[in-house]
Amino acid sequence: MRTKGVTIEAVSTEALSTEALSTEVVSSVAVPVSWRTHADRLARLVLLPLLAVATLLVLLAEPAGRQSWAAAGHGSAGLAVLVPAACWSLGLAWYPTTGVSSNARTLVFLAHAVVAGALVAVNPWYGVFAFSGYFFADELDPGRRSAGFGLIAAVLAASQTGGYPDGWDTHTVAYLVMVGFNMMAVLVMVSLTNQVMRQNTERGRMVDELGEANRRLQATMAENAGLHAQLLVQAREAGIVEERQRLAGEIHDTLAQGLTGIVAQVEAARQARHDEAEWERHLDLAASLARANLTEARRSVRALRPEQLEQATLPEAIGVFARGWSEHAAIPAEIETTGIPAPVGPDVEAALFRVAQEALANVAKHARASKVHLTLSYLDDMLLLDVADDGVGFAPADRTDGYGLAGMRRRLERLAGSLTLESVPGYGTTVNAAVPVRGAAPAVAR
Repeated sequence: MRTKGVTIEAVSTEALSTEALSTEVVSSVAVPVSWRTHADRLARLVLLPLLAVATLLVLLAEPAGRQSWAAAGHGSAGLAVLVPAACWSLGLAWYPTTGVSSNARTLVFLAHAVVAGALVAVNPWYGVFAFSGYFFADELDPGRRSAGFGLIAAVLAASQTGGYPDGWDTHTVAYLVMVGFNMMAVLVMVSLTNQVMRQNTERGRMVDELGEANRRLQATMAENAGLHAQLLVQAREAGIVEERQRLAGEIHDTLAQGLTGIVAQVEAARQARHDEAEWERHLDLAASLARANLTEARRSVRALRPEQLEQATLPEAIGVFARGWSEHAAIPAEIETTGIPAPVGPDVEAALFRVAQEALANVAKHARASKVHLTLSYLDDMLLLDVADDGVGFAPADRTDGYGLAGMRRRLERLAGSLTLESVPGYGTTVNAAVPVRGAAPAVAR
């Protein structure tokens, strides 16, 4: 019987690990109800299989020639315990997992502990079944749970040492040692498992907080995107209003005054129709004013929309202009387009085309460059134009924006864009123009 106790100890040690996982639920850590319900239901369904396994071990552990349950289970006395234990295990399959009062759970646990204790008294191998008592002790109130674990630990100690003690001898000492060991193992496993569950709960809380923070961040980003789009629309509307005011002033100062002058000369010619020389002089002045106004009108139209963009896309128009400029200035010009060209609006295309014109004009006048590289980049929400030369460059302190650069900067700012210059003496100059756009194609270099 003492030899059997060694094997039972291994089985009971596994029981302690299983019990520790179940005992975790009794800690202060909250466990999902569905998981707890499934675990309790499983504990009720494994009782009969555990009893059958324990009975099989009882038979297999007997020496050859005595492999009968009557010999191993103390005959009718053992049968009187085994049959009620089987009926009890079968009945517990319908024992509810919820809705049972605290006192009722305590009575069920005590009955199960008595059945398990009686089976261990018949044969220590029934410790395999006795460790199921931890499942029902786990369902007790916190104030009774420790006592329940202690009772099951005492039953398992009898299984591990080959039976209950019947006197003060080394067997009793071994039994008491195993009771203490079982209790210590339970407490240690419960403590470790509770700590793991607390950590898991904390991680779950942190994950929930991060998820909530991520949702708030996404909402904020969506709100910011809406505000950005609104600001972009407002900036463009403000630019349109400003451009209209500028055109109104220009028309008033040039075309309107010119037409007024023409009308005045025509009226003067009508008054001088009897004086041929005076009549011709007024008509000549009227024709001169008309030609000047026509020239001014054409200049204003070209300023609004470059004629190169009338029949070509922005990359094509810049390419044609750059090649013509290269032939005239005798400076090689390379043109590169990244991304997929897409319509971005006539105002944006006109602004970037004017930037390319002004930048190349400045290269021809001041840079003394041997080559120029133009890069037009279509990004997700931005259109970029870079004009880089390898000329003499300049120091930032020496930079003065001429009328052309200042005009292009104002034109880009009306579109919520920007114009920047980067230069180092001896290492050339780069002009960067950036204009936000909506619905541009994804950037795919080619």
